[in-house]
Amino acid sequence: MSKSKRLNRDHAKKTHRPMVEDRVIAERLTALLTPTIKSQSRHFQKLGLRERILTLPLMVAAVLTLLWRDVPGVSELARLLQTEGFLWCSPTKVSQQALSQRFLTFPAILLEKICIELLPSLKAKWLARQNRPLPESVQFTLSKFERIWIADGSTLEALFRKLKSLEEMKTGKLGGKIGVVIDLVTRLPVAIWFKENPCASDTGFEDNLLELVSAQTLLVIDRGFYHFQFWQKLIEGGVHFITRIKINAAIEYQQVFTDGYALRDRLVRIGSGTKKTPAVTLRLIEIRKSKVWHSYGAFWVRIFLPKSRLT
Repeated sequence: MSKSKRLNRDHAKKTHRPMVEDRVIAERLTALLTPTIKSQSRHFQKLGLRERILTLPLMVAAVLTLLWRDVPGVSELARLLQTEGFLWCSPTKVSQQALSQRFLTFPAILLEKICIELLPSLKAKWLARQNRPLPESVQFTLSKFERIWIADGSTLEALFRKLKSLEEMKTGKLGGKIGVVIDLVTRLPVAIWFKENPCASDTGFEDNLLELVSAQTLLVIDRGFYHFQFWQKLIEGGVHFITRIKINAAIEYQQVFTDGYALRDRLVRIGSGTKKTPAVTLRLIEIRKSKVWHSYGAFWVRIFLPKSRLT
């Protein structure tokens, strides 16, 4: 008896119809994006992309509609475009094949440039809002650090499951790899980086992060950046960070602050001390949820402990 093929939930087909376009959101997206798209149209032409039907404004609207309205595939997207249009695009007849082909050849750098150009405008709009109180936990953290940033890398596969022509391709063949730093307070991107290789490791963005981040920043990173040399460079630059710790990590316990039923807080030394895995002193925070302990390494000890205790 043959084994059943394991289903990748990321590639599972959705049978529901797309969400109805929200008029208010559509108007705001149009007002926000139209100036930026126009400024990038010249770059679109320099890349040799013909300005006929599948123009830069139409392709940006198509990508946004696919993801925002959760359109199940390009055939449905082509139908929407022909029967009702979307965002700033009037009803236009385009074949599914033509749309799929343009998605395959559409340069990711154009979307990257649009995102980067939008950031100052988005930040200005956020600063102009009426003051809204931040959560107490964020207020407390900002009293200890100048900024709170979150860094993450992700494989771009959202279009993968939308294009029928890519059903037989291996995971990760389409979009590439994106690295993003988000400001926790404004919830806006601070920086965006893109790599064409979808199999690239998050560690490939480490140099970008080290160049960007400055002292007195609290950086939240996941295990994609589980790299002791990188941690050491952050520490040397005065950057504080929180990351998840692997279960099999070699840990030397140095001091216990809290050892309770649902919370453990200890000063530890992690790493073998070699050039490849330098020994790093961290706070190990462990939180119990149900029967599972979740372990987080944090370098912020200089705020709470005398410097002499770190040597």
